Amino acid sequence: MFVLPDESRRLFKDPFGTLYPEIEAALPSLAGRTIYAVGDVVTHNLQKNGIVPAIAVIDGQTMRSPCDRLPEVKGTCIRVKNPPGTITDELIQALYDALAHPPATILVDGEEDLAVIPLVIAAPDSSVLLYGQPREGVVLRTIDAAAKTAAISLLAQFTRVD
Repeated sequence: MFVLPDESRRLFKDPFGTLYPEIEAALPSLAGRTIYAVGDVVTHNLQKNGIVPAIAVIDGQTMRSPCDRLPEVKGTCIRVKNPPGTITDELIQALYDALAHPPATILVDGEEDLAVIPLVIAAPDSSVLLYGQPREGVVLRTIDAAAKTAAISLLAQFTRVD
C-alpha cells in the first residue's frame, strides 16, 4: 500500500490536467476516445450525457458526504478497500483488471480520489481521464508520456507500507 504523507498533500490540490467549470465544456474533447472516470458525480454526469466510461471508479461519496447522484454500475463491478490518503495494492490490481476487461466499475470502500494516479500510469496513450475538482469543476487529462511521467513523480511522494 502507498500512503500519502501529510507534508505532500499540498501537491494534490492543483488540477492534474485541464480544469473545466462544468462537464459539458469538456465533452467535445472526448469524441473518439476511450474515457475513464474517477468520482461519482463525474461518472453520473458522463452517463447523463450518454457516455459510458470504460472504467468508472466510485465510492458513493462526494466531498466526503453521501452522493445523491449515484451513477449506474456498468459492466463488471469490482469491490475494493482503499482508505483515505492511500493507494492500496487491491485498488491497483482492480484498475489493471478493469483495463483488461472494460467496461467496469470499481466500487471503493474508503476513498477513490487518488485512483487518478495509478490509472494515468496504467491507461493507454490517447485515452482520457476525467475526475472532479471539488467546488471548481471537472479535470480532463489526456493520457500521454508527459501525463505518465507526472503521475510517476506524484506516486514517488507516497511512502510504501507493506
